Amino acid sequence: MISMNTRQQKIFSALIEEYTETAVPVGSKILSEKYGLKFSSATIRNDMAVLEGEKFIYQPHTSAGRIPTDKGYKYFVENIMGDQKMSLADQKKMQAELLKLKAQHNRLSRTTAKLLSSLSGSLAITGVEKNFSEFGMRELLENPEFKEVDEFCKVAEALDYIDENVDAILKKVKMGETKIFIGKDNPIKGISNCSMIVSPYKTKEGEKGMLAIIGPKRMKYAKNKSLLNHMKKLMGVSFVILIAINIIR
Repeated sequence: MISMNTRQQKIFSALIEEYTETAVPVGSKILSEKYGLKFSSATIRNDMAVLEGEKFIYQPHTSAGRIPTDKGYKYFVENIMGDQKMSLADQKKMQAELLKLKAQHNRLSRTTAKLLSSLSGSLAITGVEKNFSEFGMRELLENPEFKEVDEFCKVAEALDYIDENVDAILKKVKMGETKIFIGKDNPIKGISNCSMIVSPYKTKEGEKGMLAIIGPKRMKYAKNKSLLNHMKKLMGVSFVILIAINIIR
């Protein structure tokens, strides 16, 4: 894969940040005015043209700004993003909520789904073997990426059969690894407009478990990866399978 120079990486990172927050194609003017880039508008436009030529970004409509491609997101995740530690406040909140839910003797898979949904703004699905609980589907499908009826139905149908895809997902990720699938690389068919972060593990009984986040390709990758890693650490061997489907506004 062709690499970007340092200036292009800064411009591309700003473009991804803006598109993640707004879901609106990004133009050179907003990057110049909002992100304090110390480059001329002409330089930004020229570099965006280069990035488009290399298929890191594309223009969805005539006269519109640009949005990242699957290739662009993959480059960002592998070469620019870096790791992000979960904030201490969020770590404490997650730990306290888990302890409270255990003390209340609530159904663990359901309450875990609610906790993940509240912390990540995500649809969370949790379960053991083929028995799943979910929370937050409405929030997922309210994202602008799924406003078109065809896309809405395609994603909803694919997620209805999520339990049938667990084995296929686990085959694509090594135990202990956290892997990001973007767009068409997604192991679940029918949701090529989404990305998925997967982190499998084993319980002390030897059963295969999984943590995953699925959401729009403009998701906050570093934050969600950190959330999964910390949740896995807190869970220890108490849970078998957990899938969190991300909604980032």
